[in-house]
Amino acid sequence: MSILDKIHKPADRPIVCTVLGDAGTGKTSLAATFPNPVFIRAEDGLQAIPMDDRPDALPVVTDVAELWDQLGALIKEEHDYKTVVIDSVTALERLFGQHIIDSDPKKPKSLNQAIGGYGAGFQAVSTLHQRVRKAAELLANRGIHVVFIAHADLETIDLPDQEPHSRYSLRLHKRSVAPYVDDVDAVLHVRLKTYVMGEEGKRKAISDGTRIIVCHAAASSISKNRYRITEELPFELGANPLAPYVPTLQADS
Repeated sequence: MSILDKIHKPADRPIVCTVLGDAGTGKTSLAATFPNPVFIRAEDGLQAIPMDDRPDALPVVTDVAELWDQLGALIKEEHDYKTVVIDSVTALERLFGQHIIDSDPKKPKSLNQAIGGYGAGFQAVSTLHQRVRKAAELLANRGIHVVFIAHADLETIDLPDQEPHSRYSLRLHKRSVAPYVDDVDAVLHVRLKTYVMGEEGKRKAISDGTRIIVCHAAASSISKNRYRITEELPFELGANPLAPYVPTLQADS
């Protein structure tokens, strides 16, 4: 058989995506709209969701071993969950950093000094994030959607052909960002719709509480998607704005 005989049109697969935003913008509520979710919690963000609507969750992880145990169980054991939400990768960054420090026999005072310094500690944290992303791929191969939640931060972009400018990114060390941006189907930035009012020198930002989702390429955000979404999406609590665009979400609804 020729290798060319294996050419085919790849089938639609579960979505693996990242949701980022400032505190209180509804990241967890958005993740809860995915089909039959279960939460892996490095922080407890589910209190914002009323008990009647609150999704299932595993115990809050306190060390790296518990995280691998929970991911391993969801990958290997039989269950009816269709989405795994990791809340949040920002909290995992802190957990991973402390794990690297505690595992170093020289007992460094900070991640900068861990594993001999020169950025080795941050690279070790990045490797753990890559392991989380690999687990997400194994879950997707089982037909399970994966949602990573991240806190937003600002970074300065200094390109050779443009003026320096700021954009929203993930609150992670730069070495830890790639698994949740480069190799996912969508990065959804949840934010308040904001208006700037007033005269020069007396301007202030106001909002009526309306939330929007930016998941297309934009200079102001690290957002992206693979579903031909080119405009901001409205965000209404209880509804998944990606459902009309993602075939596998439609099949699971």
